[in-house]
Amino acid sequence: MPTLTAIGFDADDTLWENEHVFRLTQQHFTELLADHADPEHLSERLLAAEKANLAHYGFGIKGFTLSMIETAIEVTGGKVPSELIGRILNAGREMLSHPIETLPHVHDTLEALTGRFALVLITKGDLFDQERKLAQSGLGDFFNAVEIVSDKSPSTYTIAFARHGDGPEKAMMVGNSLRSDVLPAIEAGSWGTYVPHTFTWDYERADEPSGAPRFARIGSLAELKPLIDSLG
Repeated sequence: MPTLTAIGFDADDTLWENEHVFRLTQQHFTELLADHADPEHLSERLLAAEKANLAHYGFGIKGFTLSMIETAIEVTGGKVPSELIGRILNAGREMLSHPIETLPHVHDTLEALTGRFALVLITKGDLFDQERKLAQSGLGDFFNAVEIVSDKSPSTYTIAFARHGDGPEKAMMVGNSLRSDVLPAIEAGSWGTYVPHTFTWDYERADEPSGAPRFARIGSLAELKPLIDSLG
């Protein structure tokens, strides 16, 4: 097996908490619209709006906020009060200022790997928000490069690991999303290491690859260095 020279890391819900902020905001959104739709129907409509809007707004808080407004207009038949729109906008702004909480074992793991490999942060979402979170996390100095992309596909990893390593065959991608972090990285020829998080957005769910020799699942980032060491 070729020696690994580059390790890619997802950011949201791999290095720091993210999805729980969306869930708290969605719960608040449900309370705001309680007189217009039951929670289950509202969640279904919001998820449908988010998926439909990805092509227009991309991933992140701004697109989520616009999807909440669109859903509010839809479920109220266009009669949503302007005061309610204002409260939804305020909820989105609060998300953009939410403090960053790094996940367990992140700092120690990055510290143990730095200098041995080219460490690359590969994250999707709004440019300004992802830059803000990275700066507040205090983890920026560990990374040799940062790639903020609109989406993640096999070509994303082929390009990133060619630019910042020796190609995808000598790289590993680590993340909490099978759909975005693991499966396309494996398709590109890399290792794909899955680190499940307590919360996963429905859009990011996928089945684990059966029989893929370059797939690994670990319980936390504390298991990453031993995994890498075992590969030789």
